[in-house]
Amino acid sequence: MNRAASLISAGPLTLALLIFAAALSRVLPHPPNFSPVEAVALFGGAYFARRGWALAVPLLAMFASDLVLGLVNGGIYWRYFASAGYLLVYACIALSTVLGFGLRGKVGAGRVLAYSLAGALLFFVLTNAGVWAFGTLYPHTASGLLAAYIAGIPFFQWSVLGTLVYSALLFGGFELLRRQLPALRAQTA
Repeated sequence: MNRAASLISAGPLTLALLIFAAALSRVLPHPPNFSPVEAVALFGGAYFARRGWALAVPLLAMFASDLVLGLVNGGIYWRYFASAGYLLVYACIALSTVLGFGLRGKVGAGRVLAYSLAGALLFFVLTNAGVWAFGTLYPHTASGLLAAYIAGIPFFQWSVLGTLVYSALLFGGFELLRRQLPALRAQTA
């Protein structure tokens, strides 16, 4: 492989490795909803030059971590794969990746913070609406929807914190790598 080809592949490979590492961290013990889900999507959207890769890599990384969680946790987690909630989470990942396109070429602490908060809010709104719409836990009324959102508030704080922490690690870590590795400075991916 020539030097030019290795420079081109260094960025996407590094991005993918960071995303997969973050996604697989879901296997480690953590508070409920403290996860990298939205951060990996925003990060992929911000840095992969090819939109197809920006969408595919976070989705594949989360799917890989879901498979590992299924193997570790067994039956209850496997049932998750057959639920509407599963599809809704993956839709949120795709939407947050598209949201991350807005960070392209404009990554900065304030923007990453704002987009991370927006991604966490998007996830909260859509997944709690999904629990209400597709589940039997809440009546399919306006008060039922409100109850679903209220019940989700304790999890939302962890979702926001997880998104902020993982965004800081991914975006900050990649910027530090770019300063150390010339192959990553020339292009994003």
